[in-house]
This record gives sequence, C-alpha cells and structure tokens, in this order.
Amino acid sequence: MPKPNWQIAGRRNAEEEAEAQAWVEQVIQERFPPGRYEDALRDGIILCKLMNKLMPGSIKRINTSGGDYKFMDNIQQFLHGCTKFGVPDVDLFQSCDLIEQKNIVAVTMTLYALGRATYMHPEWNGPHLGPKPAEENLRNFSEDVMRAGETMIGLQAGSNKGASQAGQNFGATRKILLGK
Repeated sequence: MPKPNWQIAGRRNAEEEAEAQAWVEQVIQERFPPGRYEDALRDGIILCKLMNKLMPGSIKRINTSGGDYKFMDNIQQFLHGCTKFGVPDVDLFQSCDLIEQKNIVAVTMTLYALGRATYMHPEWNGPHLGPKPAEENLRNFSEDVMRAGETMIGLQAGSNKGASQAGQNFGATRKILLGK
C-alpha cells in the first residue's frame, strides 16, 4: 500500500481518492453514485452513513433534500462524529472545503484519519484505511544505565569533540547608522 502524500503542493491524488472511496463503499455496503468523487460526497449523505456504520446511532437525522444549508448540516454532523470517534481536530476538513469543492485533498485526508482511527476501536471488525497508528513503546532502564547516561555530554550541549561555530558569520552584519 503506497504512503499517502497529501501535502505535495496540495495536489489531488487519484489513487488515494479511489482507495478512500473503496473503503467508504466497503463500510457502508453501498456504491457511490456515478460521477466525480467530490460530487458524491458534497451533500454529506454518504459521510453521515459512514459515521453511522462506525458509531451506530451517532447521527440521528440525515438531510436528504434541501439546499446547501441542509447539506452543510450533514457535513457538520459528520465532522462532529469524527471528533467523538477519536480523529484529531487538525485532521478535519472545513465544511466549505467540500461544499464549495475548494480543498478535496483535505476531505481525503480526513477520510484517511477516520480510517486510521478505526484501529483504536477494538469493537470495529470492519475494514481499515491507511496505516496502523504507532503504539507506545515504553522502555524501562535499570538504575545503572540511567546513572551512566547522566555522565555523558550530549552533542547538543555545545561540544562536538572540540568543534565550535566560533568565527563563523552567517550573512551580513547589521549596521545601524545614526545621523545624516
């Protein structure tokens, strides 16, 4: 599975969008309507169905008709459900990113974050999206090892076997001229 590369100049990646779409279709057990990926997600109905599959009953009312305000409500309910499911706020797209189709990369990134969050829910036995998050790797050092570490001078402590930055001039000096 290739690593996601969302942030390369904000360009969309068709493979990642197809993978996210396939995951959503697998979870909700329903195919996207024909057309573009962002058009299928724009009204938020599929996103609400996805959240209800991951957390049953989390979205009580899905707006299936109405204008952009109703669809914006669907998207907001989905995003609220994502935070309850454990997706960090920084991984969420803004609802206008999808409604106005300004930043579809962020929408895909949110789907990947939601797919990763499924690993943290042992009750979820469906498919996952993206790599499994790292687990804590707690280390216990003996008292002797801890004491030995206190005697070491780290390279960031200002000494690197006699080397220093003395005499180096990075860029021009700043002169302040007073008077005329």
